[in-house]
Amino acid sequence: MKEHIADLIQTALNTLIAAGNLPAELPSNIQVENTRDKTHGDLASNIALTLAKAARCNPRLLAEQICAALPTSAQVVKTEIAGPGFINFFLNSASVYAVIEQVLDQGADFGRSAPNSGPRVQVEFVSANPTGPLHVGHGRGAAYGATVADLLEAAGLEVEREYYVNDAGRQMNILAVSVWLRYLEEQGLDLDFPANGYQGHYIRDIAHRLAQDAGASLAHSQEAVFSDLPADEPQGGDKELYIDALIERAQTLLGEAGYQQVFNAGLDAILGDIREDLGEFGIEYQTWFSERSLTHSGDVDLALNILQEKGHLYEEEGNLWFRSTAFGDDKDRVVRRANGQTTYFASDIAYHMNKFDRGFDQVVNIWGADHHGYITRVKAAIAALGYDPDKLTVRLVQFAILYRGEERVQMSTRSGSFVTLRELREEVGSDACRFFYVTRKAEQHMDFDLELAKSQSKDNPVYYIQYAHARVCSVLRKLDEAGLVLDLAQGRAALARLDSEHEKDLAVTLGKYPECLQNAALNYEPHVLANYLKDLASDFHTWYNGHKMLIEDTELRNARLTLSLAVRQVLANGLNLLGVSAPEQM
Repeated sequence: MKEHIADLIQTALNTLIAAGNLPAELPSNIQVENTRDKTHGDLASNIALTLAKAARCNPRLLAEQICAALPTSAQVVKTEIAGPGFINFFLNSASVYAVIEQVLDQGADFGRSAPNSGPRVQVEFVSANPTGPLHVGHGRGAAYGATVADLLEAAGLEVEREYYVNDAGRQMNILAVSVWLRYLEEQGLDLDFPANGYQGHYIRDIAHRLAQDAGASLAHSQEAVFSDLPADEPQGGDKELYIDALIERAQTLLGEAGYQQVFNAGLDAILGDIREDLGEFGIEYQTWFSERSLTHSGDVDLALNILQEKGHLYEEEGNLWFRSTAFGDDKDRVVRRANGQTTYFASDIAYHMNKFDRGFDQVVNIWGADHHGYITRVKAAIAALGYDPDKLTVRLVQFAILYRGEERVQMSTRSGSFVTLRELREEVGSDACRFFYVTRKAEQHMDFDLELAKSQSKDNPVYYIQYAHARVCSVLRKLDEAGLVLDLAQGRAALARLDSEHEKDLAVTLGKYPECLQNAALNYEPHVLANYLKDLASDFHTWYNGHKMLIEDTELRNARLTLSLAVRQVLANGLNLLGVSAPEQM
């Protein structure tokens, strides 16, 4: 209907231009919005205000001219000019309820754009180091990233979801040593576990499976492992130096093949757990991209060579630096250390070069809030390589704090020092997790109330929305139990009999869904859709509580059931985009 009103306005403007009352060159953006106050009609446009300067005319007088030139429309009952020049449009009932038929005709496609009709975009999210189970912080990034990807796809973009597997670097070596030391304990060694090792019980589980597979083939004596090492932190030493020395000792004693066996045991077990965890959370990726592959393929060296040729690298004190300050960064960054090892940032540069070389029109990175400082340096590298840095969008996701009522949940479980995503899902369910995680802007801190998420009350938003969907299904079951049949054709034909304000409000809210979906997608704001669904459920419950559905008046009954079906469809569509189920019974 907004498009129809915009077309009417454009026709009026064309008429005024042809008559010489307006200049031929005018801004073409015609905004039509829903009115907040019902006394001001159903839709409103500020077109007279936006064109007044170009038209050299008082906005209210221009509004009068536009209204006089508007073509007749069966959908518009009347127009009024309000304030300094707003044009308010009052629609007839048939126009208001036309959206119901549109919903029923389009079904699951209502609100969606044509598939792959927009740019090709990659959304990379979670990408947690495979050094331990996903925790509740990762869960928020997972829910947000997955929903953003689904929304963009619904908006017509061609979307590829990607997980960047950080399977290289020091943290992975610390993981390997942690697994090996627990394995040595399985072989009978009595040792002091390093202060900087991975402490969680999951390390013991991996080591136990490694012992079953490798037997004693990877075992070494206490003396061979620990002799002549620097002191660890509890003994007054440096925990960083100690763990690095242990890594070097493990690589020496195990050799390349043995060390790789231990390394892969940790990587494969944790990455497999992450895949399973995300799959159970309703999240699937098209691509799992290995950081190690960037080195093996030569992409890291290629990226650094390109930067070198373009004059963006320089040597100082044996290190190779990227001159990122030339692109707005606060300091230059090391890309290769004096010992010849490339840095994590060098891999990041190569990874983003790889992304753009794959032909994506837009790249969206979902990062934790602690990565704020990385944005400028990554965009600097993209610009230095010759790509458009504006094609990279980074959205930061704040951590989620768990509460049980008013008591904050202490982050200490069997996994070490955090609550895992799996534990959270087991307690409150995936639906509540997916919904609660996206109810606030990603960059805002959020408190996750476990008790509220489990409650079956209107205070629990996901329950409230799902209950609205289930209520419609319940009415249809009761209809069948009463031996009655829904005549959908009659219901559609009788929609004009829905004359209560509650019914009109519902229809208006339904009509807002496509625009809501587009706004949520293009602004990367899933909370907009979550809030819309709460409003739709509230409108439905208010109407349902005040009006009987299974009445004797067959025509009116069918009309009300037809409206209910449209509400159910839009609730299901929206919940699906949020990764939440739409149950038929509760």
